[in-house]
Amino acid sequence: MPKTWLNIPQDSDFSIHNLPFGVFSTKENPRHRIGIAIGKYILDLSITEGVGFFSDLNFNKKTLHEDVLNPFISEGKTAWRDLRNRVQELFAEGFEGRKTIENECLVPQSDAEMHLPVKIGDYTDFYSSEQHATNVGKMFRDPNNALLPNWKHLPVAYHGRASSIKISGTNFHRPKGQFKISENEPPIFSATNALDFELEMAAIIGKSNALGDAISVKEANDFVFGFVIFNDWSARDIQRWEAVPLGPFLGKNFFSSISPWVVTMDALEPFKVAGEKQTPSVLAYLQTIDNQHFNVELEVSIQPQNGKETIISKTNFKNMYWNIAQQIAHHTVNGCNLNVGDILASGTISGETNDSFGSMLELTFNGQHPLSISDNLTRKFVEDGDTITMHAHAENGNVRVGFGEVRNTVLVAK
Repeated sequence: MPKTWLNIPQDSDFSIHNLPFGVFSTKENPRHRIGIAIGKYILDLSITEGVGFFSDLNFNKKTLHEDVLNPFISEGKTAWRDLRNRVQELFAEGFEGRKTIENECLVPQSDAEMHLPVKIGDYTDFYSSEQHATNVGKMFRDPNNALLPNWKHLPVAYHGRASSIKISGTNFHRPKGQFKISENEPPIFSATNALDFELEMAAIIGKSNALGDAISVKEANDFVFGFVIFNDWSARDIQRWEAVPLGPFLGKNFFSSISPWVVTMDALEPFKVAGEKQTPSVLAYLQTIDNQHFNVELEVSIQPQNGKETIISKTNFKNMYWNIAQQIAHHTVNGCNLNVGDILASGTISGETNDSFGSMLELTFNGQHPLSISDNLTRKFVEDGDTITMHAHAENGNVRVGFGEVRNTVLVAK
């Protein structure tokens, strides 16, 4: 990996080893355009293309002038890799066009507003952490049989609402819905009393399959452009009342949020690790033999209005029982077609210790054990004015690859 002429802090999420893709605008130029994050800057790809730095690359360069990543992603994996490699060359020590890059192509991140990186067609949310599924099963089912009979045989998932997925920095109103205060009383209609976050990662689909064509576990990684942090906001009381018999609806579809920078599969390659042994053995179409999990550290913090920010959970993406290759293989085994820009969320990521749980539901055991935060405050669930922030990064020696953050504040219900 080349050394860079750009001054990048050692702890930056956006090292030359990363180079994630996103969509941004500025006050001076409000047009949405594609960029790559590096250090404290964004490389404006439309301008960089316009001055000729990508002229010899073999893909449709017009896609770099679009307002979402979908057209560029559709150019294929070779295009993604060639462009990323070229950008590394542009920032390598000794690059002769450095002054042009500095003077014409870089935008400070502090001057930019970030936007959804892709036009999202469909969204699927998985339920792939054994710790999370076990914790939930112990709360609401038989503690001795927390997992449902199918859980270790297939990656459980539901189809969510793509239109309510928004970018980090988008604030939202506490949702209303129907739920029960007491099992012995009829339901009421009110703003949720059990607003929760769910710490997840999400894959951005980078290649389409035809309707009727299944994707194998061996092919699956070729269908992923990259990953973002995903917050699957949830209204637990609404969800609990409505979920039987068809699963989540109003308790989930009011709002979800993602981090703005898509970290590519190439950037994540050094952080692939083996997952735990799956017992019992899964069916042949779900069997993977190589490293398909990612050693990515995650954390969640909560900041009350006018209060201090406190980290309340730390966990790791490698804890997942089902990996992205298995999720894609199962998603498409019946012939379901995926499209460029679709989002596949991992499901809540929880570890084995109390401080590694990925939701307030688990951290407080459904509100029964309030969580202590700063300023002598406690929380059963997320309250109005609270800001929830999620961070994620991977580190291996001197190589650091980060995802930035997803941050949202809860507003009073309308």
